[in-house]
Amino acid sequence: MPPELHKKLTAWRRHLHAHPELSLQEKGTAAFVQERLAELGIPFETNIGGHGVVATLTRGTAAGRVGLRADMDALPITEDTGLSYASTTPGVMHACGHDGHTASLLGAAALLAADTDWSGTVDFIFQPAEEGFGGSRAMVAAGLFERFPVDRVFGFHNWPGLEAGTIAVHDGAVMASGGRITITIEGHAGHAGMPHLTRDPVMAAGHLIVAMQSIVSRSVDPLDTAVLSLSAIEGGTAANQIAGKVVIRGTLRHHRNHVKDIILARIGEICAGIATSFDVKVTPDIVMGVGVTANTPDEAGFARIAAEKVRAPVRRDLAPSMAGEDFAFYLQQRPGAFVWIGNGPLRDGAELHGPRYDFNDAILPVASHWMAEVAKTALSANEDVA
Repeated sequence: MPPELHKKLTAWRRHLHAHPELSLQEKGTAAFVQERLAELGIPFETNIGGHGVVATLTRGTAAGRVGLRADMDALPITEDTGLSYASTTPGVMHACGHDGHTASLLGAAALLAADTDWSGTVDFIFQPAEEGFGGSRAMVAAGLFERFPVDRVFGFHNWPGLEAGTIAVHDGAVMASGGRITITIEGHAGHAGMPHLTRDPVMAAGHLIVAMQSIVSRSVDPLDTAVLSLSAIEGGTAANQIAGKVVIRGTLRHHRNHVKDIILARIGEICAGIATSFDVKVTPDIVMGVGVTANTPDEAGFARIAAEKVRAPVRRDLAPSMAGEDFAFYLQQRPGAFVWIGNGPLRDGAELHGPRYDFNDAILPVASHWMAEVAKTALSANEDVA
């Protein structure tokens, strides 16, 4: 990458870092992306599935079409980096690197706009609302793949703890499917000194939590992977009153759908058993996310070839993560691949979603070049088939 482009991308990334916007509120970020695309002379369409922006470049006569995606939203986290370009929005920061993903995709657009050695169409997808607000689903519902009928789609996430610039490509699962769990236990409130006149949801909650935490260890095959974490509990306001209601919240993660089915069945059985045992009403409410992010074989191969072309170290031995990624919804519609690009050493508090996290600007050239090269590699494969 020319040094001047790296310098420009760094400035763009730091501007975005200083001006983060939450999911569904990315109006300023989208406007910034549009301004940069206009400077590059790349046509684009706006307001797709919210604040989504899609830019399109076509070269030559090849019919192949590839999508490249970056996410734009930030998180409700207070930054604690002390950086000169730290967030200027109280309580909001780019704690997951979406500022770097957006800058990298702009870099890929700049590289492909200046490169005449390819033929086909590339769509640059700048997605809003990735952090649990269904941005990918909204863009697809808005006709993303009808308006921009890509054959394949690719994306990446920066990865703290992986050597800077190293590209990890998985065969199959990359990120987990997630579900949000809410369990409401309703009993009968009363004086804590007369518990026999009450139906205690707090005691029922204790037994339910212990039973639920045994599901993964006793109902899931040890060779499979799953997480069931109950992370919040609310109930009661006075020390001398037995509460009338308790609400428990948590998360479920898995890499294989049959594991999800086992866990959901056991949750239902345990809730029914607790209700009977303690004479309370137990209502589980589980909302599943978009699914497992899993690479398709050919596209994982293109991702590795592209990494080798940009002379990046390639890792194929990393286990998938239990974190979720709504890129999964694109992969339910089109074949594709999602890779990790190393952000450098993991520091305390600087992990993803940490208050001292920062995207590593040194990896911008690798990320931009990889995105440009994977598009060219996939388009070339289309030509070979034709």
